[in-house]
Amino acid sequence: MLGLMRGYIRVVDTVNRRIGRIMMYGIFVLMGILLWSSVSKTFFLPSLWTLEAAQFAMVAYYILGGPYSIQLGSNVRMDLLYGGWSARRKAWFDLLTVCFLIFYLCVMLYGGVASLAYGLGYFGSAPFSFLGGLATGGSEIGFMERSSTAWRPYLWPIKAVMVAGLLLMLLQCLSELFKDVLILRGVPPERESA
Repeated sequence: MLGLMRGYIRVVDTVNRRIGRIMMYGIFVLMGILLWSSVSKTFFLPSLWTLEAAQFAMVAYYILGGPYSIQLGSNVRMDLLYGGWSARRKAWFDLLTVCFLIFYLCVMLYGGVASLAYGLGYFGSAPFSFLGGLATGGSEIGFMERSSTAWRPYLWPIKAVMVAGLLLMLLQCLSELFKDVLILRGVPPERESA
């Protein structure tokens, strides 16, 4: 069992570290979009796509970088009491709080999958079976949702990014849960350098 936990931690941490390191450069994509927005508004006709593209880039940057942030422990934490605790007490507290986070992420993931299915034109009550049917060719894409702005992009790509980010964050939280279990069992998890 401990070997399975260590293997899971190693795989999930590696995937999220690589994605997080790539997404660190997403800030430059966002800066480029906003720079073009400023230039086009000053010297040319304003571009219709820049504000919404900047919002989409920020969502991707934030949600795909979140699991790496959790992995590094750089998320916001009230350190008034926590900082002075022993590693074992921290592990107990983290184990409890990560369970609440996992529940929250499961609810968010369900909502994200439902929203993605809606964005692809599914208006029923079984979004998981619809998306599963898309993968196997049993479902058809309906009338796809578009933004209500003048640019009118399809919304399913950013919704798919959000679902992927929520899934990666959920997997990372399970990795953190396993790390806490290992600490409580007296087996420190292997920490790889970022």
